[in-house]
Amino acid sequence: MANETTSTTLATLLPLITSEALFQAQERSLLRGLVRNFSIPAGSGKSIKVPVYPTQVASSLTEGTAMSNTAITTVGDTITVGEVGVMTTVTDIGRIGASSDVVSSLGKVFGEGIALKIDQDIAALFDNFQTVVGDGAGDPVTAADVFKAIAVLRAKSVPQDGMAVVLHPQIAYDLKSSITSTFGAPASEVGNTAMRNSFVGTLGGVPVYESAAISIDSSSGVSKGAVFHRDAIGLAMMQDIKIETQREIAERGDKLSAVAIYGVAELIDSYGVEMHFDSSIVNP
Repeated sequence: MANETTSTTLATLLPLITSEALFQAQERSLLRGLVRNFSIPAGSGKSIKVPVYPTQVASSLTEGTAMSNTAITTVGDTITVGEVGVMTTVTDIGRIGASSDVVSSLGKVFGEGIALKIDQDIAALFDNFQTVVGDGAGDPVTAADVFKAIAVLRAKSVPQDGMAVVLHPQIAYDLKSSITSTFGAPASEVGNTAMRNSFVGTLGGVPVYESAAISIDSSSGVSKGAVFHRDAIGLAMMQDIKIETQREIAERGDKLSAVAIYGVAELIDSYGVEMHFDSSIVNP
């Protein structure tokens, strides 16, 4: 009877755990909000074809003369989804003796775990951008490098609205250090913001973010971030976090699993610039 009560209690808590996990996933996933999001309805297959329309330039017209027809051919990118998940076992004695809120703790663990995986999958696509700023090893990032990447995108008529800069925190350290040093006009508003909050608000009108989801070589400090427009990368979500429970009598506990189904893909290569730089701090 005790086992049945414990299992029923956790089953009752599932909606609350799921709500907390969804909240944590959305709050913790930085890159998810910086890329183009798509939904794949149930019964639509495991992939979605995303049409990409090429840029068109209007032609001058002659009064009274009919316009010529312009064929607009779309190129499409396919985003294929897959499952990601995390599972844990909550023992009866662990749940009963827990001093913390089980609902909040499990929701936080599940939400943060899937949020980090989403961001890692998106960040891995930065390496696909063909345009690269930075020489990697021995080359720390500066504000001028960020301005250069933005200029490259603006020269291609990429809209500034929707652009973002994302760097690993150890790479961003050099950026913040350069704009707060005595050589970088510390009295400037950007410099003051970085010194007050350890966060660079905007450079060249583009927000700058730090994300530890970006990989970095632990020995060399080399990392690949990006300056990109949200249309450069697509995230297709078939199923947001779904949590299920299963009673394990032999283990005297309950297994809880959280699974999400999604896929990511590069959509428009010209809308992104890889930022390939070296950090001046490695394993401090």
